[in-house]
Amino acid sequence: MTPAINMVKQLAIAHTIHAYEHDADNESYGLEAAQKLQLAPARVFKTLVVSLEGAGLAVAVVPVDKQLCMKSMTRVLGAKKVNMAAPDTVQRSTGYVLGGVSPMGQKKRLRTVIDSSAAAFATIFVSAGRRGLEIELSPDDLSRLLSASMATIQK
Repeated sequence: MTPAINMVKQLAIAHTIHAYEHDADNESYGLEAAQKLQLAPARVFKTLVVSLEGAGLAVAVVPVDKQLCMKSMTRVLGAKKVNMAAPDTVQRSTGYVLGGVSPMGQKKRLRTVIDSSAAAFATIFVSAGRRGLEIELSPDDLSRLLSASMATIQK
């Protein structure tokens, strides 16, 4: 079990775990998950950790086939500037390895923004905290669980 799975189980959140064989040579973890689970990429979301100039870290949850719009994320967070966090910072703050970073069960809860496109689906898929492991749950449950806001943050 991962901290993300333990969190949803402990809080009795409806979810389904989906496992697939991760290819170590594949660097696009989210697109790999969509392909191997035969899902539309728009339904599979990646977890990105950003650094806020002088204000710590935050999390963006966006579709795996899209990029994070830094301007939108900056505006939503009310920050001066937003940059991708360094990989070692991500691993240290979340407790997860890159490619397996879940928005749930992180060492320290970070302010989270989920792309509003998630609301179009009854369920979405996010990392369950390990490469080759996804968790399916409703975007509303994910948002409530993380006290996250929803906004258009993709480009």
